[in-house]
Amino acid sequence: MREKSLMIIVLSFLAIASFAQLKSPEEFMGYKIGTRYTPHWKIVSYFQYVAQTSPSLVKLQQYGETNEHRPLYIAFISASENISNLENIRLNNLRLANLASDKAAPSENTPAIVWLSYNVHGNETSSSEAALLTLFALADPKNLQTKEWLKNTVVIIDPCINPDGRDRYVNWFNSVVGANYNPRLDAREHREPWPGGRTNHYNFDLNRDWAWQTQVESQQRIKQYNQWLPQVHVDYHEQGINQPYYFAPAAQPYHEVITQWQRDFQGTIGRNHAKYFDKNGWLYFTREIFDLFYPSYGDTYPVYNGAIGMTYEQGGGSAAGLGANTDEGDTLTLYDRALHHYTTSLSTIEISSSNAATLIKEFRKYFNNAVSGSVGDYKSYVIKGNPDNAERIQALLKLLDNNGVQYGSGSGNGRGFSYHTGKEESFTVSSGDIIVNAVQPKAAMVKVLFEPQSKLLDSVTYDITAWSLPYVYGLTAYASRQSISINNKPLFEQVQNTITDAYGYVIRWQGVASVRTISQLLTQGIKIRFAEMPFETNGQSFGRGSVIITKKGNERFGSALWTIVAAACNGNNVKMNPVNSGMVDKGFDFGSSKVHPLRALKVAVLTGEGVSSNGAGEVWHFLEKEIQYPVTLINANDFSRARWNDIDVLIMPDGNYRFLTEKASAEQFHQWIQRGGHVVALESAVLQISKLDWSAVHLRKEDEKDTASKKDPYGALRTFENRERDEIPGMTPGSVYRVDVDNSHPLMYGYPGYYYTLKMDNAIYDFVKENGWNAGVIKSDNQLAGFVGFKLKKKLKDGLIFGVQDVGQGTVTYLSDNVLFRNFWENGKLMFCNAVFLVGQ
Repeated sequence: MREKSLMIIVLSFLAIASFAQLKSPEEFMGYKIGTRYTPHWKIVSYFQYVAQTSPSLVKLQQYGETNEHRPLYIAFISASENISNLENIRLNNLRLANLASDKAAPSENTPAIVWLSYNVHGNETSSSEAALLTLFALADPKNLQTKEWLKNTVVIIDPCINPDGRDRYVNWFNSVVGANYNPRLDAREHREPWPGGRTNHYNFDLNRDWAWQTQVESQQRIKQYNQWLPQVHVDYHEQGINQPYYFAPAAQPYHEVITQWQRDFQGTIGRNHAKYFDKNGWLYFTREIFDLFYPSYGDTYPVYNGAIGMTYEQGGGSAAGLGANTDEGDTLTLYDRALHHYTTSLSTIEISSSNAATLIKEFRKYFNNAVSGSVGDYKSYVIKGNPDNAERIQALLKLLDNNGVQYGSGSGNGRGFSYHTGKEESFTVSSGDIIVNAVQPKAAMVKVLFEPQSKLLDSVTYDITAWSLPYVYGLTAYASRQSISINNKPLFEQVQNTITDAYGYVIRWQGVASVRTISQLLTQGIKIRFAEMPFETNGQSFGRGSVIITKKGNERFGSALWTIVAAACNGNNVKMNPVNSGMVDKGFDFGSSKVHPLRALKVAVLTGEGVSSNGAGEVWHFLEKEIQYPVTLINANDFSRARWNDIDVLIMPDGNYRFLTEKASAEQFHQWIQRGGHVVALESAVLQISKLDWSAVHLRKEDEKDTASKKDPYGALRTFENRERDEIPGMTPGSVYRVDVDNSHPLMYGYPGYYYTLKMDNAIYDFVKENGWNAGVIKSDNQLAGFVGFKLKKKLKDGLIFGVQDVGQGTVTYLSDNVLFRNFWENGKLMFCNAVFLVGQ
């Protein structure tokens, strides 16, 4: 009976009676959904209209705004008795999760919460169209079946997670399509230009940002998500044009923390979808490609927070437009794509409603298990509170706060796994150390984010395999099987610098906050110097890179100088240390040649065709939003038009640069460096520059003679069905290595003798022998976490990862690993700043 009723709903928008009290999307828009693209403002308008027309069933809430100032909304749809009691339902749900601030007992006689997230990738457009249809099906007063579902279900719809990306794509498509769409894939409407609409304003993939929350859309959305914690969450996507529809259950690997109930109910939902797809003759697949491992996706993050989290993938994507020819000779239309997503939307709500009581019961059990200490082998994680790492520790605590992870301080002795050595060691919990106890409601998230090595059941995985937070933040830490009790939550008081009539002030160069402070001072014209060597003065020790500000050179600011400096320091929670003399107690005096001017450099970033949009976005966002430093974006294809006299530092993100293959342009590039230009090259840009005849950095070549002598005469014989797995021995999808660094070199100021790098490729370079510096190298047995194929593991040792070459009066900084990966790899950000501001100065 449910099957028949849902089929009626699926087909209902083909012919909706014109006398309906509530207008359908087609009646409201004036066109049939799927025959043209609906811009974001019209999607918002329809949601506003439905909420105004049906206030007893629908509540609309604006939860934020994008970088381009488009509003972000969620809609709550349920029976009138639930909508009128919405806040109590939310609070009770948090009580079920042991996360409510009050101690009231929760009730399991409560609606299940289903959250549907549409259009996280802006150019995967069909799901926002489906959101319109889903909203109408739920709110339509004549639709009695959905009203039954809503009696025990609260549906939350986010109609468009990424409005900036969606409108970038939709506006472009509408500008190039003709009066009728052209399904030929060589037509221009199927060739979206750089950077595409997939990402947000800063070219970030929001579907990789759930846990890290580096982007404003994620920060605002996850704040709402953690106030609700639904029992079911769906993330809607599109994939290649020729791919059938994908829905749960997911592929392996599953993280071991995922419960048997979560695994089983994915199958229950999948079987419900299959009924309707089979009835319509639609193709689909399950248990392939899309796994549940990396913690920052729209399926895994909900799973690790107690939900049934799922990805649904419709064939199409940006190349599909309004209609596209498939390899089978069919035409895949936007209407088809929206209809499929609409079908799984309603099917998800239906099966959740049918199992609402069980969903609530298992949700309660999940969080009760969490607070009973039954999740994971490690019971406590201890982060040592080194003052030199204060900025990174505060950044870590902000991440924990954003994810609702509890932590505190403590005391005593313990034993645990050392993240640095990979061995069991004894430790003492001191004042200032941070303790994260695994016995808490967010126990699963704690295990996933902190465990030193996640168990990987299948090495064919969709994303990186290592992300343990002590490595991400570059902190000394231990994972202990002891449960260390937590005292009060540590309080980091806001720095309030007081002004004295000092000779000068010193600011330690420690992390993003101190760099942002210096950036703000430089852009105001304040003259700054930095120390090449450590020094001691006034009873304090200052490391390499410490910034010195004196009255000398800043006379034009008069008595306002220290007020300006204090305002910047206070705003960034950075301490300014007064000094009464330019003569130091130990080290080099402020007038020494070992103390250098820190200039306000003119920084440019290459973007556009050939450049990784994600890589360029990471650099752009970091400079503009995190350290607030002005930057000029130049299209790589406009290389010859650049005003080179107005560029001090050129940043080359991951990409394939055509100008480096053109003799005249490559020589122009070389000459600019020789005259004093500074290049910061990342990832594949390093590889390209290494091929130039003047480069001192060279990719390591395998010993062909040695390989040949050991070659198996039958080694070329492979099994076709294992073709994907045959590549695994020579790859790493993302693993952590310890890099030994020369922290006397400006590239490594602020670091101890090591750095934790995220290795995502097989590139390793020979040591620089002349005209350069081996600032960061991998030696033998330096792998710490993540999967590395056995063939590649033998290769990834005794080579260069980070280096600097002197070229005439200029420099090239080689960052072969991505130190800004998705802007959550906090440990690498200071190195990037060193490359931009200190190297060559």
